[in-house]
Amino acid sequence: MSRMLVTGGTGYLGRVVVRQSAAIGHTVAATHFSQMPPDLPGVIWLPLDVRDPQVIEEAIGQLRPEIVIHTAFQQSGPDLMPTTAEGAGYVARAAAAVGARLIHMSSDVIFDGELTRPYREDDPPAPISPYGLAKARAEALVAKAHPQAVIVRTSLIYGFTPIDRISRFALDVAAGRVSAHLFTDEYRCPIYVEDLAAALLELAGMSYHGILNIAGADRVSRYELGRLIAQAWGVDPADIRAGLSATTLPPRPRNCTLDITKAQALLRTRLRGIYAVLRDLGRIEEMEG
Repeated sequence: MSRMLVTGGTGYLGRVVVRQSAAIGHTVAATHFSQMPPDLPGVIWLPLDVRDPQVIEEAIGQLRPEIVIHTAFQQSGPDLMPTTAEGAGYVARAAAAVGARLIHMSSDVIFDGELTRPYREDDPPAPISPYGLAKARAEALVAKAHPQAVIVRTSLIYGFTPIDRISRFALDVAAGRVSAHLFTDEYRCPIYVEDLAAALLELAGMSYHGILNIAGADRVSRYELGRLIAQAWGVDPADIRAGLSATTLPPRPRNCTLDITKAQALLRTRLRGIYAVLRDLGRIEEMEG
């Protein structure tokens, strides 16, 4: 078992990584910033602002983790670039200084979504959104500061305990609490948070470095995803309205499908598509996909 540090430990993915890593016997430290940490036995929690390179250097230098899983990010607002991009570079530099294995979380929205095939690990970033730009910048900074790091590109992350924000939005749309269209021409590969966390922990024990796509096996549109989530929560999806991403401004990446062939060959963890997850959890009795 290893000494592990999880940044963003109070985030949606971070909490599951912390819980799973502690459950299998790792010595776990985790950071928090804007949210109070949960009470998890054996986990050391420390407040950390990833925008501050000196604080990061001191924390990682004192903890001397063998593995760092960097999940902390900001999705929008004035701190988007300082937190999501520059902060990732600071974490990578500090991890490299103590010889820690680093797994950095990136995103499928680093692409413009114009390819007609799934994106592979060697496809260069071409972001068209502020968040995509920040994540692409983060990848470059991490690769420079820590050449042995793993950069994991993933997709929409969903779960049930607690419900994720993407699923909550779909349920609000289905119930009429939010007026919105879900796009039929925008494709992603959503991944169950428990599967993603397990894959990251398995990857932490390997020597692989570089970019790796880890996402769900099913390619679904935003509209299809919304309907599936509504059904999984027992909500009638009939009132979910379809729309076209191509007609909206600002432009959004439409095809963010990730090719996960390499990860499927490398990992024992099953990267289930959303249809398999919902079947396995008994959320929907009869499904196709």
